Amino acid sequence: MNHHPQRYARLLTIAGSDSGGGAGIQADLKTFAALGCYGMSAITALTAQNTVGVQGIHAVPASFLKAQIQAVMDDIGVDALKIGMLHEPAIVSVVAWAIDHYKIRQVVLDPVMVATSGDRLIAQETVQVLVRELFPRVSVVTPNLDEAQLLLGQSIPDAQALDAAAQGLLALGAKAVLLKGGHLVGDEVVDLLVQTEGPTRRLASSRIPSRNVHGTGCTLSSAIAAHLALGHNLEDAVVLARTFILNAIEQGAQVQTGQGHGPLNHGFSPQPLRRLATAASAQG
Repeated sequence: MNHHPQRYARLLTIAGSDSGGGAGIQADLKTFAALGCYGMSAITALTAQNTVGVQGIHAVPASFLKAQIQAVMDDIGVDALKIGMLHEPAIVSVVAWAIDHYKIRQVVLDPVMVATSGDRLIAQETVQVLVRELFPRVSVVTPNLDEAQLLLGQSIPDAQALDAAAQGLLALGAKAVLLKGGHLVGDEVVDLLVQTEGPTRRLASSRIPSRNVHGTGCTLSSAIAAHLALGHNLEDAVVLARTFILNAIEQGAQVQTGQGHGPLNHGFSPQPLRRLATAASAQG
């Protein structure tokens, strides 16, 4: 009989709440669960939101975000961290503190700045703090085209411009960048993974026609974090996460939820919670 203690692969999302359930921590927790991981959350902001847009944002005080993170980390610990919507500099500072204090090694930053509906979610001064404080501390940054253009202050007109843009994002201090080209026109979607230490990977797939694409960025970054927590290297985690999201889009394409951009089908093939040996390298 095996008496060695086991634990679940533990994921923490630090992000905003989406009352409509399609993006934010709701999408993150659904993704963690679907991939067999135990999900926890520290909420940075509440949003009044649905498939049509964001009606309001209610910020959580930085001190209470810190309390949420401490409660989770001091008791349960994490194997990987996903970071989403951080709306103000004080919130960014708490997250940077947590990464250092708890020595969290696997961190995926989705620099949430613009909602699927086009609503801007972050102030310019926060963008600068985000780049300075978090880019050097995380494993990978996963901007979409709108976010990359905002970070670089330049347009990215076509797939040929992705390489220079990705290198520009590395130059801002990131160790690795997954630049998502889904907002470019065309039948093919091209994403580019660049790393300061490691190969460049160009990932292309046929575009799946669907209006249900709310929360794709949250879901992809969460899936990358989940695969990192399960022991995959970054390149493999990105490839596996991309496969997951393409299936989630395809399986949810024909369903109507709300009047606007509906959610993905996160539960198309749920996995049971994965058990890991407690001796594995883990925080907490």
